[in-house]
Amino acid sequence: MGRVTQRVSRKIIPLPPLTRGLKDIKHMKIITDEKKINEVLTRGVEEIIVRESLEKKLKSGKQLRIKFGIDPTGAKIHIGRAATLWKLREFQDLGHQIVLIVGDYTAQIGDPSDKLTKRPFLTPRDIKENMKNYKKQLGKILDLDRAEFHHNGDWLAVLTPRELDDLADLFSVQQMIARRNFKERWEKQEDISIRELHYPLYQGYDSVIVKADVELGGSDQLFNLMAGRKIQEARGQAPQDVMTAKMLMGLDGRKMSTSWGNVINIADEPNDMYGKIMSMHDDLIPDYFLLCARLSVEEVEEIKKQIAAGVNPRDLKMRLAKEIVALYHGKKSADEAEAEFINIFQQKGKPEEIPEIKPSAYDILTVLAESKFAKSKTDARHLVEQGGVKVNDQKIDSIETKVKAGDIVQKGSRFFIKVK
Repeated sequence: MGRVTQRVSRKIIPLPPLTRGLKDIKHMKIITDEKKINEVLTRGVEEIIVRESLEKKLKSGKQLRIKFGIDPTGAKIHIGRAATLWKLREFQDLGHQIVLIVGDYTAQIGDPSDKLTKRPFLTPRDIKENMKNYKKQLGKILDLDRAEFHHNGDWLAVLTPRELDDLADLFSVQQMIARRNFKERWEKQEDISIRELHYPLYQGYDSVIVKADVELGGSDQLFNLMAGRKIQEARGQAPQDVMTAKMLMGLDGRKMSTSWGNVINIADEPNDMYGKIMSMHDDLIPDYFLLCARLSVEEVEEIKKQIAAGVNPRDLKMRLAKEIVALYHGKKSADEAEAEFINIFQQKGKPEEIPEIKPSAYDILTVLAESKFAKSKTDARHLVEQGGVKVNDQKIDSIETKVKAGDIVQKGSRFFIKVK
């Protein structure tokens, strides 16, 4: 497909080619089954703007362009983000065109939507490193042969100052400051950079470029998604409908955050993924079944009834863990992860295969740091002092502890290493 153009301000800006996976993607059958459409519009959905418009479009039989942007601010995609990706897959299964935008440019700016402090700049090198395995991870959920894949640096990096000013002129400072996170920072007299105010302009401009009919995002993204509607209207396009997904909380009940260590990544190893799910707060079980496993809504409702009837949460979490591991790694890996969990946690055994390490020194702090059980020797000291470390099944309390070849060092109840 040749290059296309879109009138922006007073100039004609060349746009990158909109590549497609299959040449006959436009001829895919569009499914208009009312029950399936209703599930797309309700399962795990927080808000739709405009519901009547989107429902009418889905029933019309017209193929829609469904946009989703993902900034590679980290190397791994967690299952909170994956919950929205599964919603995209539902649209894809109805025959609609998924448009994935990897924010190689916006990731450098940093989305302030869920941040209460100013985000640092990421370098192009950081972005490139983070993007290495993105397609592989996305391919665990989406059919990438039937998806468009773009990088917004292709068009954002060539915006002129005048063109950016034209976008900025559509919004007021008052509108920006009224956003929850900015409002709190403003009231605390904390810095809000002009750079951060540009982010919704860029995300909205992405919608103009790819001519989105619908955009998906988290509930914390609503301002950015609505910016897309406003900028599209200003550029003579029909405004996209907006769908926000229900927020999935982290394993400890707080917002899911890699820095807090309360996430499950879709690339996590099966045993690690299974163990993390078993550690989650019991009150999160229904949401995880709904948003992370592919059970029907009716099955999730039955699980809620079981919880109300007093079923053991451990049994439900074991089912949940097996469902999620199978989703990303296959049934065989899920069965093996379950057997490993039962061996280690219920029968107090050890993993069949324990990783080995040959440390540079044989003191416990070095072993913990070099095995990545601790981020640093200071962190390792805290682990020992808090009673979180065992050597050969014996809890240790001295940071002066020495180990030798053949010893098995254990952190908590799930992590083991054998010293060489």
